[in-house]
Amino acid sequence: MQLFDWIVLIVTLLFIVGYGSWKTKGSKNVEDFILGNNETPWYTVGLSVMATQASAITFLSTPGQAYHDGMGFIQFYFGLPIAMIVICVTFIPLYHKNKVFTAYEFLEKRFDLKTRSLAAILFLVQRGLGTGLTIYAPAIILSALLGWNLTLMNIMIGVLVIIYTFSGGTKAVNVTQKQQMFVIMSGMFITFFLILHYLPNDMTFTSALHIAGANDKMNIVDFSFNPEEKYTFWSGITGGFFLALAYFGTDQSQVGRYLSGKSVRESQMGLIMNGLLKVPMQFFILLTGVMVFVFFQFNPVPLNFNPNNKIVIEKSAYKEEYHGLEKKLSTLSEDKKVINLLYIDQLNQDFDNPILRKELVTLSNKEKDLRDRAKEIILRADPRSETNDKDYVFFHFILNYLPKGLIGLLLAVILSAAMSSTASGLNALASTTAIDIYKRNLKTEKSEKHYLYATKFFTLFWGIVAILFACVGTLFENLIQLVNIIGSIFYGTVLGIFLVGFYLRRVKAKAMFISAIISQITIFIIFYFTIAIYPSGQEKLGYLWLNFIGAMLTIILSLLMQFLFFRKEPHTEEVVLE
Repeated sequence: MQLFDWIVLIVTLLFIVGYGSWKTKGSKNVEDFILGNNETPWYTVGLSVMATQASAITFLSTPGQAYHDGMGFIQFYFGLPIAMIVICVTFIPLYHKNKVFTAYEFLEKRFDLKTRSLAAILFLVQRGLGTGLTIYAPAIILSALLGWNLTLMNIMIGVLVIIYTFSGGTKAVNVTQKQQMFVIMSGMFITFFLILHYLPNDMTFTSALHIAGANDKMNIVDFSFNPEEKYTFWSGITGGFFLALAYFGTDQSQVGRYLSGKSVRESQMGLIMNGLLKVPMQFFILLTGVMVFVFFQFNPVPLNFNPNNKIVIEKSAYKEEYHGLEKKLSTLSEDKKVINLLYIDQLNQDFDNPILRKELVTLSNKEKDLRDRAKEIILRADPRSETNDKDYVFFHFILNYLPKGLIGLLLAVILSAAMSSTASGLNALASTTAIDIYKRNLKTEKSEKHYLYATKFFTLFWGIVAILFACVGTLFENLIQLVNIIGSIFYGTVLGIFLVGFYLRRVKAKAMFISAIISQITIFIIFYFTIAIYPSGQEKLGYLWLNFIGAMLTIILSLLMQFLFFRKEPHTEEVVLE
């Protein structure tokens, strides 16, 4: 990194933190701190919702995912727009009518304190872990690629977020996320057009798509019913729908964003904005990864993108064997470049040569074989090594091929995304702990100032917990891979509780509480025997299905429990359902 990159990075981050702290300081009461005094306009709600979901992993892993596996990951988001409609029609009006600070407050009015506390605790467990991951995941990648100290990276990201989240609460999170989304999307658009600029002069965007298609990178939709496939149209439209419904409808990190809206309509418009823009945004990020793949058809490419593995190899007895594979890859890369240039030339003459397409597939398969053999050598050198290098692809391109200044901007993009997700997580954890656990179980009533200070204290507390978890993250293997499945383990049960609360009025508290516990234990068992015990890529069930199974199991069990064992349970709900 050059001096100019450091200036761009530092100025961008300090502006976001300083502006957020200055603009939102001085919350008068807990309502102001948690709900932002219900002053947030719809476009800020929409951007804040998008920024909360767009963690640093989105901008590090997603392009790498597309580089290796193509555009199929977009199916993960197919259920999201439908979920936004359901939330706008049912969830938002009910939350506003019942004047809740958190989503889980609604559950006590509908069921009882035990059910509210159970849902809140499930949220605190998974979001507490997830918030630590939003710090650790980008920190470990940046430290590996830049040589920065991992612990200092974790502390730096965490402290920056704590400063403005502690100062201004929800309002600070919303305000800073507007700036963060601007930085993020500006950096991604500039990078995308630079990649196109770096491609051979006679190569059009259409030709680039043809090359990607010849290498099976443009298979967007998979209609197969294979449950072992992680991403299909059906898993996206069902499991993805339930995951989005649970995440945006019951996770306080998202619910808190739109509860701060000026009105029901403003909150609904913000979520509709997210529903309309989220899939195109993810499509664009994946397409950027595909263009990185096309770029590396004409430029040198490492055998494994994770620099830690290169260090492991150089210190091992397998160094010469690995270097032999690198030489073979170098020769293969030259062959690929020649064939790709011939293919482009024929495309420019409106001829999609099937023989050259077949040759490209053959060369790609040979490259894949070399990479698999390299992974075997790396594991022989150190069985603890993480050979999955998807998270390092995009940043390798950034560091080695982008001009001065833009590297600093892309670093700011990644750190802004990390700060955005972490801030929403801390704000939600503090709100839930203060309102659903502390205030609800306090024996004596306290002043508004007391609860404001308590919420700020819990913001600081969860910030420290997240930093500590990130700092000990190296004790766990394959931690980054947990980001996409942690939510799926818990969300199904919590969503089932809310769906019963909204739509099945005959189900009461006891049936609901017992059913939720049984459902969550069952999901733990299913996860262990179909996913956890298998290596990555060999799972017997796509993790998205856990959301669907958990929600359906909770709903069915609650109905059975109510009509078989608790038919005479008294009606005690205080909630407004109409």
